[in-house]
This record gives sequence, structure tokens and C-alpha cells, in this order.
Amino acid sequence: MILVLLGTHELPFTRLIKEVEKLKKKEIIADEVVVQNGKTPYTSDVLTLKPFVSYDEMDRLVEKADYIITHAGTGSIISGLKKGKKVIAVPRLKKYGEHNDDHQLEIAGVFEEQGHILVWHDGENLEDVIAKLANFEPKPFQSKKEKLMNLLKEFIDSI
Repeated sequence: MILVLLGTHELPFTRLIKEVEKLKKKEIIADEVVVQNGKTPYTSDVLTLKPFVSYDEMDRLVEKADYIITHAGTGSIISGLKKGKKVIAVPRLKKYGEHNDDHQLEIAGVFEEQGHILVWHDGENLEDVIAKLANFEPKPFQSKKEKLMNLLKEFIDSI
């Protein structure tokens, strides 16, 4: 199963869902595709659409996924990486009315630069990025949250 995460932002992200549907109809993506489409209105005869899911259901979907194609939101990227999934991130872009600014370009760029994910960049062919997954070995993601919490605790204790 392929999991596609559009997030819950109020602006639609039809560019990604249309491209995934096109690849599914051409049988380039042969597996079942489940899309968490949030506030992106869409109907499809080849994709399973779920506007919103509970935390537990999302956890199960991520666990079941062979790989994840997601908007470049930090939480969505990290949820896949923590479960050892290969992730393709797609930044929502202001120029297409998908977001209010282009901060997702920066988020995707950092994760890509560190070798954790692949990114579908504007102007590229998503089919080509999916093909790269076969030979892509993502660097394991290690959260720095615990280290940060320890530093904060040490600082507070020292006051």
C-alpha cells in the first residue's frame, strides 16, 4: 500500500493528488493507494480517499505503507521516518495557491540534504522520483528531542 498525505492545511493540494492518480491509472503505481486528503476536495475511482483520520488510524496506515508520498510538513515526514519508511516529500508551493508561503521548500531541503528523504521538486517527473526509491537507502532519522529536553532540564535545574 502507498500512503499519500496531503495534510490538513485549509488550502487544497490538488497538484499532488492529480499526479498520483495519473500514475495509478497508468499502472506505474500498481499498489493500493490511500490518500489522507484533508481539506482537498477530490473524487477518484482508483484512490481510497480519507479526509481526516485519527492518530491511531494514521499510525496504522504509516505502519502498513510500503512508502509514503507526503506534503513537506515536518510531522508527516517524521512520522514516516520514525517507522523506517521511505518518504517522498512534496512541498506545497505558494505560486500554486497551496500554501501561504514556501516554508515547506526549506523543510524538504533540510531532510533531503541530510539523506533522509527524496523530494519531488517542481518541474520534475514524479514517476522518476518514485523509480529512485528502489535504490534509495535513507539515513536513519534520530530525533534530537530527548537531548533538547535534557539540556532544558539541566538549565532549569541550574537556576
